[in-house]
Amino acid sequence: MVQEKKVVEDVSGWLRVFDDGSVDRTWTGPREVKFMSESAPPHEEFIDGVATKDVIIDPESGLQVRIYLPQNTDDKNLNNHHKLPIILHFHGGGFCISQADWFMYYTVYTRLARSAGAIVVSVYLRRAPEHRLPAPCDDGYAALLWLRSLAQGKVEPEPWLGENADFSRVFLIGDSSGGNIVHQVAARSGNDDLKPVKVAGAIPIHPGFVRKERSKSEQEQPQSPFLTLDMVDKFLNLALPIGSTKDHPITCPMRDGVVPKIQNLNLPPYLFCVADCDLIKDTEMEFYEAMKKAGKDVELLLNSGVGHSFYLNKIAFDNDPTTAKETEKLFTGIVEFIKKH
Repeated sequence: MVQEKKVVEDVSGWLRVFDDGSVDRTWTGPREVKFMSESAPPHEEFIDGVATKDVIIDPESGLQVRIYLPQNTDDKNLNNHHKLPIILHFHGGGFCISQADWFMYYTVYTRLARSAGAIVVSVYLRRAPEHRLPAPCDDGYAALLWLRSLAQGKVEPEPWLGENADFSRVFLIGDSSGGNIVHQVAARSGNDDLKPVKVAGAIPIHPGFVRKERSKSEQEQPQSPFLTLDMVDKFLNLALPIGSTKDHPITCPMRDGVVPKIQNLNLPPYLFCVADCDLIKDTEMEFYEAMKKAGKDVELLLNSGVGHSFYLNKIAFDNDPTTAKETEKLFTGIVEFIKKH
């Protein structure tokens, strides 16, 4: 008789962990939103001005990226450069779910590639609980080192980047837990010689910065399908090193006693993006204030009337004027930041 597996953890329709250690990430929530988590196949021909392809960047580990190449970029978007800046993207999902090829990322990053006149490189990050932190941070940094190796001619050429990319203008961007990875990769990059690659800026969007104790915003802000208290607690319990709390340096880099401290980090300019209805707004703002106190170059982009990762919700973007308006504001701010740096 075959013994049936038992669910030992269920996270808000997004993920189930079984007693044998296996994981099921099949979406079990409302069917009408399932399309956003389905894979968008790559296409090397230009569709709506962007071509995409998946590339394995480390044959040993299997680490791969998705590249978005914009077509016929207007020179005015290039800030007087002949080649295109690179946007290195780290996806969110509480370190546990989502992938670089999800449809919701495809819609956002094809648009950003067009509007910013930039090549987007989105990393397929390892996920918890199979791979706990710092695994996805290591993947993000490995992708940055791959860009350096490409620029130095030390690995097999990638024509889309070799022919079109300005390796001296790499921007790190990530949503939710991907925002945590942005900060980790930015901090590590300040200690290494990446020439000819230069990290020109970092853009954490609604990063998953939290504390062990509930913040006021966690207790008072409305929850959404993109972030609930259940998701925060369970995802981080599955993702953090065993025995760690939310006060871990990856999830709470603004905590007193974090080594190295923010003021000791060699960081690029930051565009720090916050939504005023985000559950974790208070702890995100703690990080922003810590950056300012440390004298770092940080600019705040605050969206009003919207919550965590609002711009990834295509249904809301298509049907809610506030979401559409604030998404435009977010994209405009990101494009202006890239042009400025």
